Amino acid sequence: MFDSASRQLTQFYSDTSLWLHQHFLQILIGAGAGALIVIVLHMLRGLGVKLCRRDRSGTGWATIFGRAIDRTGSIFILALAAKLVDGYADPPALFRQTIDFIFVIASVIQVAVWVREIILGFIEHRTVAGEHDALGSAIGIIRLLVSVALFAIAAVVILDNLGVNVTGLVAGLGIGGIAIGLAAQGIFADLFAALSILFDRPFRRGDSIAYDTTSATVEAIGLKSTRLRATSGEQRIISNKNLLDKEIRNNTRLDHRRGKFALGVVCQLAPDRAAALPGLLREIVEAEGQQFVRAGFVNFGPSTLDFEVEFDVLSADYEAFYGARHAIGMAILRRFNEEKIGLAYPSQTTFTAAPDGRLIMPYPEVQKVAGVGAAGAVPPAPPRA
Repeated sequence: MFDSASRQLTQFYSDTSLWLHQHFLQILIGAGAGALIVIVLHMLRGLGVKLCRRDRSGTGWATIFGRAIDRTGSIFILALAAKLVDGYADPPALFRQTIDFIFVIASVIQVAVWVREIILGFIEHRTVAGEHDALGSAIGIIRLLVSVALFAIAAVVILDNLGVNVTGLVAGLGIGGIAIGLAAQGIFADLFAALSILFDRPFRRGDSIAYDTTSATVEAIGLKSTRLRATSGEQRIISNKNLLDKEIRNNTRLDHRRGKFALGVVCQLAPDRAAALPGLLREIVEAEGQQFVRAGFVNFGPSTLDFEVEFDVLSADYEAFYGARHAIGMAILRRFNEEKIGLAYPSQTTFTAAPDGRLIMPYPEVQKVAGVGAAGAVPPAPPRA
């Protein structure tokens, strides 16, 4: 083994010396061209710094690509320059194989570095402005996972290009990955759910959301769970996967809230006054500064004439909606009292008869009316509203 290596080194030295003597001019030209390529590539790498400086936000796409360009390694630049000019100088086979070997390793590692910077930059771009502070603090774990995955792929690609049989290695990595995935599937499910929240943005920190019977404000979005502050005051913690499996209503993104009142007025209300009721309700809503939607008769109830009024409060704030709804309700009550419009309530009047057949009225004051109580007397009609 020693003798073989010694012979190869001797042969390499002999071939290199002969190559230097026979192709001295080409070597000088190639070296000059290589130096020029290195200078140009270093200048291009400097553009990355300029792109980062132009992006004031620090997380925009200019910064992402600029930072990736700035991570271009000097070894890759030298290997690329040597690869571009080695054909012109016609180097010995062993010398060319050495250049190819270094270029393959440097290129694969450099591509992995570029992809890593773009992925991490994109994640940081999505966590801008403190919208996902907890995920932003967990960027270190995400960076580790991305780095391990990319450089594992890079190692396999390098070994494959060097002629190593990587089938067994890939199979082993696959089996190991499956085992780890099964053992930590809950953690990975929550991790991917957190990334889904990060990219899809169904809600952000500070948003008011509702699911099932819970209404709460998002306090923090973590790598595994989301912390919510319920309207009743307590803090609720739910895993990201379970939260995304539910139907979430994001109330923060409302441009308005709609309120509706169902009003049951007495059946004795005159038809012309009933017909004027929608206009009256419109006046009440607009007088309170809210947007009227519709009002009208909807149904004949067992003992009511049913009307509905709908209105919009142009605010996403629930407290503002709550106050506006209260104000409109009180205004309707006052106006109905002024207009002598009665709101019906479930009631029943029972008429009884004496043993001699005389009708007995239910109210003492009604019995004083002349003619009431006589046999065959007809009870007076109730007053009209």
